[in-house]
Amino acid sequence: NNIKFVSVNPLHVKRSKELDDNSPTKNDVKDAKVIAQLVKDGRYAEPTIPQGIYAELRVAKKLRDLLNVDLQVVQGQVHNWLDRYFPEFLTVFKSWEGKAAIHFLKLEALPYELVKYTDEELLLSLRQVVKRSIGLKKIRALKEAANRSIGIRQGAAMAKLELRALLEKYDFIQMKFEELDYQLDQLLDHIPGVTQMLEVSGIGRDTVAGFFAEVGDLRGYQHPRQIVKLAGLSLKENTSGKHKGQTKITKRGRKKLRALLFRAAMILVAKNKAFKALHIYYTTRAQNP
Repeated sequence: NNIKFVSVNPLHVKRSKELDDNSPTKNDVKDAKVIAQLVKDGRYAEPTIPQGIYAELRVAKKLRDLLNVDLQVVQGQVHNWLDRYFPEFLTVFKSWEGKAAIHFLKLEALPYELVKYTDEELLLSLRQVVKRSIGLKKIRALKEAANRSIGIRQGAAMAKLELRALLEKYDFIQMKFEELDYQLDQLLDHIPGVTQMLEVSGIGRDTVAGFFAEVGDLRGYQHPRQIVKLAGLSLKENTSGKHKGQTKITKRGRKKLRALLFRAAMILVAKNKAFKALHIYYTTRAQNP
């Protein structure tokens, strides 16, 4: 309806509610009056709502975060299953998420059942998913671990059903990850500047996708400091008279953007020679290290 809308920071409402009546009272009527006063004085922000491809990117990244949470839950549940029924499994395989490890889990055989398979049967079955790198040596080690396993034997039928359900859920999440990553790549191909950002050593497509999902169209900003402030990385100081407090970041901004930039900076300092040199200079200079 062509009605302009603005956003008032809730913290500003809380801090300014005592200016008129010098009272800590809080109720809906007073809140509305304080908000109206702040808007009248121009103490508001005009929210930037992502449009088009940037809106799609933000939703895609949100979905990816949800899938990550689901994946972590399933990973924990499979570890819990192994702890109960086959605790020696991870002494043979470093991770249960490898192709060979998942294949053996999908046999749905508890340790005392696994030892009944011959080496040749297990090898023939394994070759359907893994053509090389893992052979009889690993199979014999797994059977030896199964033979001395202290895993629970009771409730075997439901234990197998539980494992099957967990592995199906894991496969479904992995399939959705592949589908979503393909869609993200398609979106990134239409955003200007992505190619140049990917040329920076240490920056990957996930970082770039997360950055644009949080920031939106860069053409909507006039200065880099606006993005710094958006991430809550602008500096604050606490100084009074002779006291000079420590300068810190405000942390008032998009926390996902701040976390993303921090993780990217960690990788850049480790992998990128230019950023590494810059980091050494700032942390070891004589004045204000």
